[in-house]
Amino acid sequence: MRWSPGAALAALALLITLPYDAVSYAAAQREQAQRAQDTAPGPRPAAADRPFGAECRSNVVGSHVVAYCHNPYPEADRLRLHIECDRWWDIDSDSRPVTAGPAMTVRLAGRCWKDVRSVWISHQR
Repeated sequence: MRWSPGAALAALALLITLPYDAVSYAAAQREQAQRAQDTAPGPRPAAADRPFGAECRSNVVGSHVVAYCHNPYPEADRLRLHIECDRWWDIDSDSRPVTAGPAMTVRLAGRCWKDVRSVWISHQR
């Protein structure tokens, strides 16, 4: 059987214009498996790489300090309020640790006898 040039050209044009999936079923299966592998969730990052730490805002009025801390992350954050007093005879203070759970806001408060020099909040996993 001889193919005419027109019939060969028509067959070639038909092969070229067919969608890729229609040409090869195995190729479509490989592409689908690769796509599923690319969209699969990866392993969770290590605990040290995940975001951590409550957001805190402190307010000093005279000798009183109040801090509000909100933890937006899924891991608990242990918070401590540290107050450095301005006078040499005034004792600096550190609060007891308070745990801020996920989506929780905590209030930390403390004071000096006279003036407050500085305030900071420490975080612990």
